[in-house]
Amino acid sequence: MNYVYFSPHFPPNYFNFCVGLKRFGANVLGLGDLPYHELRQELKDSFTEYYRVDDMHNYDQLVRAMGYFTYKYGKIGGIDSNNEYWLETEARLRSQFNIPGIQVGELDAMKQKSKMKEVFEIAGVPVARGKIIDLFDDALNFIKEVGYPVVGKPDTGVGAANTFKLHNDSELRYYFDTKPDVPCIMEEFVVGDIESFDGLTDQCGNLVFFTGHAYSSGVMEVVNNDTHVYYYSWREIPKDLEEAGRKIIKAFRLKARFFHFEFFRHHKHKNLVALEVNMRPPGGFTTDMFNYACDFNIYDEWANVVINNKITKPFSRKYYVCYAGRKFKYNYVLSHDDVISKYGNMIVHHDYISGALAPALGNYGYIIRNTEFEPLQNATHEIQLMH
Repeated sequence: MNYVYFSPHFPPNYFNFCVGLKRFGANVLGLGDLPYHELRQELKDSFTEYYRVDDMHNYDQLVRAMGYFTYKYGKIGGIDSNNEYWLETEARLRSQFNIPGIQVGELDAMKQKSKMKEVFEIAGVPVARGKIIDLFDDALNFIKEVGYPVVGKPDTGVGAANTFKLHNDSELRYYFDTKPDVPCIMEEFVVGDIESFDGLTDQCGNLVFFTGHAYSSGVMEVVNNDTHVYYYSWREIPKDLEEAGRKIIKAFRLKARFFHFEFFRHHKHKNLVALEVNMRPPGGFTTDMFNYACDFNIYDEWANVVINNKITKPFSRKYYVCYAGRKFKYNYVLSHDDVISKYGNMIVHHDYISGALAPALGNYGYIIRNTEFEPLQNATHEIQLMH
């Protein structure tokens, strides 16, 4: 199979997807804007060829690159970056070059939060109330129904960009005066904790890997308040979370695709409320957390699904795994050396975070694991404890 891997150098750990593709026999055709000599050696070794464009946002350049690959290697069997940012660009290229996978006509429900709500309702999954609102007076009428606080955000967006929690009419007015000139959605604010259902489907839509995570804070709060975050994976997935996730997979008819579904678990009623879907792996180092939890290689498993429509072996969640981020601006009780000395037997990875990811994940991150939850929880608390 000729497989085009899009923007292969970012995020930094995603080079492993290209390594996996080569391992399972694909001709890996890299398409990116980073000069070849700046690519890490593992990427260079995995490529059959690498095509550099000046601007990844210049669609004509991308079309020329795809045309070159097709002329030289024949039919392209797949294209992906496993990155939400490029979802629309990749869909356009798939549609234009007749490549299997998500097509342009399928994007609305995957990109627009208002459309996601419609799919959630069809799937029978509870959803937070919300609607597209363009006028200040319409927002006031919506708030009469749901009350403050509310969340305002672009209907189509990535991460927490231009996403704000609004507490009163003054903040609402400022939001309307400064928000981008794009369709925006307003939602009731659900008082609850964020949980996610994450995994991978095969080419027939069967669920071949899944897990779940609990988060200390949402991305909106972390970015807007410049705080730090931790999140951890379970060994046993809450039953209602798995049921809701499976319903959403079926409703979206996901095939050979990673997914990251976000929910609120209501503090008072403990029920789940669907927030949004992302048709890619959860961000940061979460794919590596998959591996540390199960002692397997999710990058290889994805490549095997793409190439052969199967995984290498059944998975089992052997460990709880947690990511704990720290920001340089804060003064922590434990120094980095203290953390390594005290919890080195539980830490499986630690590293600096790329600048683009730092506002959400912190400037430095630790991945820790344990077969029991309480020691993991205690370690996380101490790693992030501030003076």
